[in-house]
Amino acid sequence: MDSKIYLSSPHMGGAEQAFVNEAFQTNWVAPLGPNVVGFEKSLESYLGHGSHVAALSSGTAAIHLALILLGVERGDEVICQSMTFSASANPIVYQGATPIFVDSEPETWNICPNYLEEAIKDRIAKGKKPKAIIAVHLYGMPYKVDAIKKISEKYEIPIIEDSAEALGSTYKGRKCGTFGDISILSFNGNKIITTSGGGALVSRNPKHKERAIFLATQARDAAPHYQHSEIGYNYRLSNISAGIGRGQMEVLDKHVGLRRKMNQFYKEIFGRAGGVKVFSEPTSDFFSNHWLSCILVDKKISGFSNEDLRVAMAENNIESRPLWKPMHLQPVFKDAPYYGDTVAENLFEIGLCLPSGSNLRIEEKVKINDVLMQLIDN
Repeated sequence: MDSKIYLSSPHMGGAEQAFVNEAFQTNWVAPLGPNVVGFEKSLESYLGHGSHVAALSSGTAAIHLALILLGVERGDEVICQSMTFSASANPIVYQGATPIFVDSEPETWNICPNYLEEAIKDRIAKGKKPKAIIAVHLYGMPYKVDAIKKISEKYEIPIIEDSAEALGSTYKGRKCGTFGDISILSFNGNKIITTSGGGALVSRNPKHKERAIFLATQARDAAPHYQHSEIGYNYRLSNISAGIGRGQMEVLDKHVGLRRKMNQFYKEIFGRAGGVKVFSEPTSDFFSNHWLSCILVDKKISGFSNEDLRVAMAENNIESRPLWKPMHLQPVFKDAPYYGDTVAENLFEIGLCLPSGSNLRIEEKVKINDVLMQLIDN
């Protein structure tokens, strides 16, 4: 059988090995070191807008620390976009708080401003004002930043910007990862750039970075012995992993360009077929890195479903997968409040993520094209 074509596999640029080798040669294999500092500085320079970055072990850790920094405690409520990966919502529960899920709007597939405001008003009427809003740039597509920010400011509720999938995306020319009161990034193995596993917390408040690093290194007090006055976490990124990240930063823009070309690749294929819509920016204000290229399939028009397509690709050793199943439909969150209609649910029912890697070879693209065209022609 041919080698598997993955949805989004790691793509090394070549410079990563030098940074890792340097860490070994200088014996900086401990959790901290010059690669961590260098990686943070590279991210701060790339993001701009006075960003301060704390490199962490995962994007999930970053969301958890963001909630702590914003004072979320047991019994509080946090609004969260329903259509997202579970890592956006799980840290709310880590804190003993309750997630309040909100539906998507159909243009960006992200948190709907109308239902967001409805949720806030209703929670306040019930006697509990939400402590934070977690808004996600899904699949690299920026959420409606201006509309969400306006609501956030109106009700004085801070935004945690989940930019795990959106490094390199922009809204009105400004980098995603700089819009939240606190923002988070992910460098998991399948992301635009990777540190194997890793993430970052971003804020324009330097005290947020300082506090995040303190909590991420077991909250050790300033004393010659090990003393702890509060609970801390083992959330800091390792110097070895950060070395990979420093090398990856050198190819970040190139990777974004290649992912966007994959999105265009699918537009050309499905432009020959009716009933299939490739997810793309609604206006020129939005610039997506197209971390994953996604489609919506109307079976009545196309003659095949998203599941037919997934199965056909799987039979040819090509990975694809359904869109994120909304959090309010997940068994673990079945009792959580939900505000909205069925936008996220409908997207999940007819959507599919397609191979989108920046490292897909010509012969792999030919194979993908052949499988898709055979299904379209039949």
